[in-house]
Amino acid sequence: MKLTIPGFGWVLLALLWLNSSAFAADTPAKPAKKSSKDEVVTITTSQGVIRLILFDDTPLHKANFLQKAKSGFYDGTTFHRVISGFMIQGGDANSKDADPNNDGMGQPTDPTIPAEFGPGYKHNYGALAAARQGDFANPQRASSSSQFYLVENQDGTHFLDGQYTVFGQAIQGLDIINKIAALPKDGRDRPTTDLKMTMKVEKLKRKKITKIYGYKYE
Repeated sequence: MKLTIPGFGWVLLALLWLNSSAFAADTPAKPAKKSSKDEVVTITTSQGVIRLILFDDTPLHKANFLQKAKSGFYDGTTFHRVISGFMIQGGDANSKDADPNNDGMGQPTDPTIPAEFGPGYKHNYGALAAARQGDFANPQRASSSSQFYLVENQDGTHFLDGQYTVFGQAIQGLDIINKIAALPKDGRDRPTTDLKMTMKVEKLKRKKITKIYGYKYE
């Protein structure tokens, strides 16, 4: 799954029913109370470990990514496209098979996730974002349900802001993202040696996450 990006060529593939009673109309809804805990996603590769936090206010993307990470969907997938000074992309189920030529293509029946641009998260260094098809085939800019990328450029890739849903942040392993981006690759930007990943999810107190990783919740 890919998208046309000027200067990079083909790079990246990406309610609530209210009761209408008088009581409901007169009583403002209370904001949902945030949990004192959060999930940390650990990506393990041969190059090292990357840890991620997912944003609460991109709930569709967060729930989907956690479900896949917990189910083992991502285990054995690869980072199939790496561009130094830009990003690393992975998560396609096709990358589990023996054919490197279909990596990143996805399946025609793969579902998509509606874009969640509301929070306005930026493509900062280490940002986690959803890949998607290009605007010509996907004017709603709906996200891939599996493929994701991590921003490797230390200045960010802000020309992508508002075009792809950013739904998380690396809180450990920025150096590993750099190492992966610098791997030898072929003409399709695919690492010449498969870079497989596994994922696990651990729930920790938010205060502990801040203490261990230095990540500060707003």
